[in-house]
Amino acid sequence: MIKLFLLVGSLFCMLSVALGAFAAHGLKQHLDEYALGVFKTASDYQMSHGLALIAVGLLLKWGVKVSISGWLLIAGIVLFSGSLYLLAITGIKWLGAITPIGGVCFIAAWVVLIVKISKHSF
Repeated sequence: MIKLFLLVGSLFCMLSVALGAFAAHGLKQHLDEYALGVFKTASDYQMSHGLALIAVGLLLKWGVKVSISGWLLIAGIVLFSGSLYLLAITGIKWLGAITPIGGVCFIAAWVVLIVKISKHSF
């Protein structure tokens, strides 16, 4: 589980950089400012939560039982950032209804981290 979260977190971070660069250089002529902003939001959240996923892997290595937080972060990135990427590129508005589900996953992941870290003896 530790290696999985470290690898997936690193992959999400790498993809965030690649997708952000793609949007800034390749999509700039094809998307309006709103869509570019949506895409940037997706990339920003993907990066920050990819880093959090790496932190989860490290916490697991130290014995903090936060696996559920890792799975919630993965779900959040896929649902939140994924829906925003698709919304920005396709313009299909109903995709925006998926985004809050990913946001709830992010919040739940952070709550789990707070609770588990506060109860863990370092």
